[in-house]
Amino acid sequence: MAEFSEQFKLLLVKEYQEGKLSYNQLAKKYGMKDSAPILRWVEIYEKFGEKGLRRKKNRVTYSVQFKVEVFSFMKRTGCSETETALHFGLTDPPRIALWKKAFHERGVEVLK
Repeated sequence: MAEFSEQFKLLLVKEYQEGKLSYNQLAKKYGMKDSAPILRWVEIYEKFGEKGLRRKKNRVTYSVQFKVEVFSFMKRTGCSETETALHFGLTDPPRIALWKKAFHERGVEVLK
């Protein structure tokens, strides 16, 4: 997964909010393969502000119970990973995909 700076993310969020370019147009303009990260950044920015776009200096460890609650919420509501992350106050929606992949490949023990 590509790492993007806080400044780059903020630049794209602001450009999108100006209303002149779509997610796809911004992705093309900046040579990104996919526009999904831009959509996530906009949603995260709207909920958490600039701090939501910052990389975390210290990795947070989440309990197995928390991860199971996240999965249960997704299944119960049909929410996307991004919607679920925002609901739980997570600023890194792809982390949920990593948890799901690990769980499906190796079971609940890997969530510890």
